[in-house]
Amino acid sequence: MFVNSIELQQFRNYEHLKLESFGPVNLLIGQNAQGKTNLAEAIFVLALTKSHRTSRDKELIRFGEERSRLTAEVDKKYGAVKLELSLSQQGKKAKINGLEQRKLSDFVGSLNVVMFAPEDLEIVKGTPGVRRRFLDMEIGQVAPGYLYHLQQYQKVLVQRNNLLKQLWGKGDSVQAMLEIWNEQLAEHGVKIVKKRKQFIKKLQKWAETIHQGITGGGEVLRLAYLPSFSEAAEEDEAVLMEQFMIKLSQMKEQEIRRGTTLSGPHRDDLSFFINEREVQTYGSQGQQRTTALSLKLAEIELIHEEIGEYPVLLLDDVLSELDPFRQTQLIETFQSKVQTFITATGIESLNVDKLKDASIYHVHAGQVER
Repeated sequence: MFVNSIELQQFRNYEHLKLESFGPVNLLIGQNAQGKTNLAEAIFVLALTKSHRTSRDKELIRFGEERSRLTAEVDKKYGAVKLELSLSQQGKKAKINGLEQRKLSDFVGSLNVVMFAPEDLEIVKGTPGVRRRFLDMEIGQVAPGYLYHLQQYQKVLVQRNNLLKQLWGKGDSVQAMLEIWNEQLAEHGVKIVKKRKQFIKKLQKWAETIHQGITGGGEVLRLAYLPSFSEAAEEDEAVLMEQFMIKLSQMKEQEIRRGTTLSGPHRDDLSFFINEREVQTYGSQGQQRTTALSLKLAEIELIHEEIGEYPVLLLDDVLSELDPFRQTQLIETFQSKVQTFITATGIESLNVDKLKDASIYHVHAGQVER
């Protein structure tokens, strides 16, 4: 997978920008707040229709403007595709080769990316919500059906929570309405949990091997999925459905008292262990950083395994955060097989001897010069 060109209109601090003829490795060099991260973010948004930095789409539209438009030409193994995404106060519209997509989930997956930024350390040491978002965004790229069930689950969750807030002190006949929402919640919830389990099992395979390579075989990395209502190993949908319904029944009185749903994929978590010691609690900063790096490198291989081609790699101000050894590990992983965009404040912080034939772009005040 290879991004040939990109055009931005009224996106972040870019009024209009068109760049063509990207190389395999592209360095975006500029001081802070000049737009280098915005350019990497634009590629990410074209892949996932949402930002890794904000959930508020209006922040992506240039200040004072009503809409933003992103386009890119991408070479894939089956040929070139033109992607277009428009953002406005009314929502998003996505096109592939000029054809508008009925659902955004039909557009996601046309361009696959792996983003590695300093905030990705939060995947390891941050809140469960950060890890769930990581799972949702990465699974959504390789399994569009996952996004559909996730959206439906979230809609049902809102409705169920609204009902729970109204049930305190009401009779059983009124509470019977809860069963309808329980079945719908479980129907979509088991699809999400099953896909997460499958994804984590595959991610484990790649991350364990990569982590051992980075640490010279001295550390074994293990991923542990922590679902809120089922055994981690269980993937049978009928069994998962039964487990979820039992859990909802058990939690009913507590949920009515608190007015919120206490069990389901929106409460799941993911843990990381090095040599069977939890990294979040007991790992050093170096181990936490290496775990995050192993996850990102594992994503590259997992996506290749799933779709038959490598994703585009976006490294946002992250190389300078790594010591020379980890820089070398990362560079040697992506060179010659993964198109890469690297942002940095200066070239002196990078292992330039390893970045062969890189194209260099200087970014200043929303202008880009090669």
